[in-house]
Amino acid sequence: MDVKVVGRKLTVTPTMNDYAVEKIGNALKVLDIDTLDAEVVLRVEKAHVIPCICEVTIRPKGHIVHVEERDSDMYAAIDIAAAKLTRQLRKYKTRVIEKRDGETIRTAADPDFDALMAELSADDEVVRVKEVEFTPMTEEQACVQIDLLGHDFFVYTDRDTNEVNVLYRRENGGYGLLKPRA
Repeated sequence: MDVKVVGRKLTVTPTMNDYAVEKIGNALKVLDIDTLDAEVVLRVEKAHVIPCICEVTIRPKGHIVHVEERDSDMYAAIDIAAAKLTRQLRKYKTRVIEKRDGETIRTAADPDFDALMAELSADDEVVRVKEVEFTPMTEEQACVQIDLLGHDFFVYTDRDTNEVNVLYRRENGGYGLLKPRA
């Protein structure tokens, strides 16, 4: 297992590097995969109330697990990120085992378009553009991925139909799936 620690707007001291490698390395032991690599980004935003940020990204077998935590102390941010990463990896491991056992992951097929459109406002503006590569996957794999990333939605290419779908987390529980009409 390889843990790479990088600093942005921050000089990573050897002590901080060793601390991050130890904490994140211990969290990675949940999966029992020796070839797993982790990228840890430590950064400071001076204009923010909670300036210290620890981001951890790992890529186990076609998935992405990303954790971002803030605290006023960098060591505390690393601790919180390591704890959250452990929870995410346990969730990933549980989902993979459930899939192997043949259990299905529940999804909701009735997206609430009116509620989504009501949330949009004419005053909203695009503040960030991110280019992503769509990996073909199934609905179940997308459900696992949305949980691992901790996002409210996930865009993916359906492996069977080769169409772009949007999976989103519903407020009342479950997931919604937006598919293009044929």
